[in-house]
Amino acid sequence: MTDVLPPPATSRPPLASEQEAREVAEAAREQEWQAPSFVRELFEGSFRLDLVHPFPDMSPTDVERARPFMARLERFLAEQVDSDRIDREGKIPPEVIQGLRDIGAFGIKIPEEYGGLGLSQTAYTHAIAMVTSIDGNLTALLSAAQSIGVPQPLKIFGTPEQKQRYLPRLATGAVSAFALTESNVGSDPAAMQTTAVRSEDGTHYVLNGEKLWCTNGTIAELMVVMARTGPKKITAFIVEADWPGVEVVRRLHFMGLKALENGIIRFTNVKVPAENVLWGEGKGLKLALITLNTGRLTLPASAVAGSKRALEMARRWAAERVQWGQPIGKHDAIAQKLGRMAADIFAMEAVADLASLLADRGNADIRLEAAMAKMWNTEVGWRIVDDALQIKGGRGYETADSLRSRGERPDPIERMMRDYRINLIFEGSSEIMRLFIAREAVDTHLAVAGALIDPKTPAGRKVAALARAGWFYATWYPRLWVGLRGRLGYGEFGPLAPHVRFVDRSSRRLARTLFHCMVRFGPKLEKRQAVLGRLVEIGAELLAITAACSQAQAMVRQDPANRGPLELADLFSRHARRRVEERFASVFDNDDVATYAVAQQVLREEHAWLEQGMVRRPDDR
Repeated sequence: MTDVLPPPATSRPPLASEQEAREVAEAAREQEWQAPSFVRELFEGSFRLDLVHPFPDMSPTDVERARPFMARLERFLAEQVDSDRIDREGKIPPEVIQGLRDIGAFGIKIPEEYGGLGLSQTAYTHAIAMVTSIDGNLTALLSAAQSIGVPQPLKIFGTPEQKQRYLPRLATGAVSAFALTESNVGSDPAAMQTTAVRSEDGTHYVLNGEKLWCTNGTIAELMVVMARTGPKKITAFIVEADWPGVEVVRRLHFMGLKALENGIIRFTNVKVPAENVLWGEGKGLKLALITLNTGRLTLPASAVAGSKRALEMARRWAAERVQWGQPIGKHDAIAQKLGRMAADIFAMEAVADLASLLADRGNADIRLEAAMAKMWNTEVGWRIVDDALQIKGGRGYETADSLRSRGERPDPIERMMRDYRINLIFEGSSEIMRLFIAREAVDTHLAVAGALIDPKTPAGRKVAALARAGWFYATWYPRLWVGLRGRLGYGEFGPLAPHVRFVDRSSRRLARTLFHCMVRFGPKLEKRQAVLGRLVEIGAELLAITAACSQAQAMVRQDPANRGPLELADLFSRHARRRVEERFASVFDNDDVATYAVAQQVLREEHAWLEQGMVRRPDDR
């Protein structure tokens, strides 16, 4: 076999079928649950409070190890980073990147034996949150390099030789990237066209293809590249950017994060040594999913930091700005926003910290907790940033440079909105997160009764599956109607006990409702994504209530004089309980079918008359 292969075809290849996409996705899933999961238990009607309460905490050793770095990072961000300049020029100054290297910010989680700081996951997310409070572009740089870039999968799956070769470089500041997305590949990797063909002597692979939206790709020294190595095999490779055939086609530009080093990367007959395969052939997608279990935890923490900054600017303005004889924060319309923002931020931080601390503890499967934290925190944070702009009014819409030019405080809310919006898309969009969580939530039911709804299952196996399912549900379902803690349980939570009891009751109701949906919709349930989304949202709210109440109790136990955590957790839980009830009510009583029908009419251009009155653009077809 020759080492020089023809370049990839320019015509669009056929896309994967629904069945092919499903098979690839299922093969990439973690099939087993080796450790307990609080969220998984919620969906099965079991409120395993012991898995998350008492609220975990960083060990004193971890805190002390992180303290010097956190102090260096805070001082550097305050003294050396001009975020308005970065946004204005669309580039992170080289001296800023070098300064981050000098303080060890590219090796936060890399073990000390390889030259890194060796800090915990929680310390890392706290550090990235601190970065986010100043500039989202730096967050993207550091997070893409460490959360999903080369260091994380290398730590988990790399061979000793791979770690020794690459981790020291990464710890000292070699920027890394992750290359998965293609023009036809987003959440559906079955359509991947990048290929890696093994040489006849087995010493290397020849890599060909093109990757889209590769964050850090334009400045990366190293990258993890996903490529097809067989009909249903996707493999992860460590690729060096200066190898022959690796080309940065162009840097891309976006609505926000103006300094994001994101681009199109092309690979033309790139020779990748066989020893640069990560984990093994065909394990690339599973590697990516496992990496994201912790990789996603950066975004929930970043959402907290951005929301805190938004609240700071909003409450200061609401206290200073006087209209109709009093500060606008005294007016109920603004006060309602401020109160909800504060309560939501408290819960967001509890959810983010809980997920990171569980990851550090190492005795829990956090795939659902991480996905929920990412989905829920980024969506709540978006509402908080939006409310902050609304509170500041025209001054929120005006740029920081413009405000500064006329002597006003240059609060960068306009920039925050542009930068924040991508969080609902990065590392799994909100819609994909709902589907991912829903799939994992029904895993037990598919294991018990999946054969009954699979049209490919032979009749004999269906009979056996029916007997097995009948026995399981005969014992499982009745338990969902009985609460062992009753109306008087969880007294240790004091004034928050009613909220914890609500989660206990609602977890059983959630499991019953999920079962009822499976009975009612059968195999078609997977197509009822709006229904599944409501069930996932209920689970997320129950997780947030639990985290907020547990965190509040831990904080009050440390400082009994500070009742603030109880007040914020109580207010958040009140709001969350109303949202849970609304979603339960709309699981079966909704307008999903009518809405879907209209959407299909829109796709068929049956309502194109709505678009009359517009000026047609030259590129419209």
